[in-house]
Amino acid sequence: MGFVWAMESRRRGLACLALRKCTLATDTDFGRYILVVDDLIENTFVLKSFLSPMGYHVEAAMEGAQALEMVAEKLPDVVLLDLMMPGMDGFEVCRRLKQDPKTRHIPVIIVTGMSDRESNLKAVEAGADDFLLKPFDRILLEARIRSAVNAKVLHDELVLYKQELEDKVARRTAQIALTQQITVFSLAKLAESRDNDTGEHLERMRCYARLLSEEFVGMEKFRGQLDADFVGKMYQSTPLHDIGKVGIPDRILLKPGKLTVEEFDIMKHHSMIGGDTLKAADIEAGQNSFLAMGRDIAYYHHEKWDGSGYPFGLSGEDIPLVARITALADVYDALSSRRPYKEPFSHEKSKVIILEGRGSHFDPDVVDAFLTREAQFLEIRENFQGSGDLSPIQILVNALGE
Repeated sequence: MGFVWAMESRRRGLACLALRKCTLATDTDFGRYILVVDDLIENTFVLKSFLSPMGYHVEAAMEGAQALEMVAEKLPDVVLLDLMMPGMDGFEVCRRLKQDPKTRHIPVIIVTGMSDRESNLKAVEAGADDFLLKPFDRILLEARIRSAVNAKVLHDELVLYKQELEDKVARRTAQIALTQQITVFSLAKLAESRDNDTGEHLERMRCYARLLSEEFVGMEKFRGQLDADFVGKMYQSTPLHDIGKVGIPDRILLKPGKLTVEEFDIMKHHSMIGGDTLKAADIEAGQNSFLAMGRDIAYYHHEKWDGSGYPFGLSGEDIPLVARITALADVYDALSSRRPYKEPFSHEKSKVIILEGRGSHFDPDVVDAFLTREAQFLEIRENFQGSGDLSPIQILVNALGE
């Protein structure tokens, strides 16, 4: 009884304060839905006749199970709950409401004739927000309901505000991601405009890279290290592999025939040019930005598994995985595509050359991934079949040379 008396004294003080601030129903209260749960119809009638004139919408449930069904259909703003009911008692109703994430925020006010300490503690453990002893004081009831409604309104506003913020963040994140994709692809297209590759080269390259990346995500040795985000970034970044070609002289970059040894040495500089450019951009944007993967691809996609590649002569797993994946995609596309100076190799011939390079030019795991996705490689090749026409820049250069 001492516990209940202390709570009642505190509640009476709060009630008086609330009543001094506002003795009439406010706009916040009007139309708020209150669910009364009591097995005695006369009690529900008394509460409804008292609360309805104050602007509340009041519904009644005669048993616990019915109350939960009504809550599932429409969430109330406050629940006035009796404890002792046949079937499911008020303790269990309260416990279920507070355990459900959808309903745990609904204020539950216990309206009961049980004043013993054990019942009150049990109700607190079940999650009750407030207590009122029968026969209830109307002034206290009004104050406590108003306090509970205000708490519920504040919670609803916070939830709405949080959702609005999350929506704004999601839209902003999507805009940033789109901007990044456009930036990456625009840079790649700029480099491609000076090259003699066909217009669909970048589309094929990033589709090939995505297939291989998806296969790596499922490999046991990479489980937990790679995910869908890796695949997405690989798809976006692969087109940057040859961005360094913007720094190669036209007489070499656009030469229709085979390069001399000296010319090829100059051509190999495109890896360093591209890597250095993207490295500087990555530092400017904040290290490990969306350009970091493109940087690694540009630097290392001409490295070979056995260490005979360029520009650093890296070997094995010292070569970043993104570059090992791009290396195979790039070679397959070069072999199987038409160029102004050559006809495309068949898929089978391209496949044989790649298999011959397994463990020397290419990472064996990448080759295995290629074999697993072979049919899809062929499908991409068919869907993005370039014409083999010269690029606009090369057409202009050739015209000037005539």
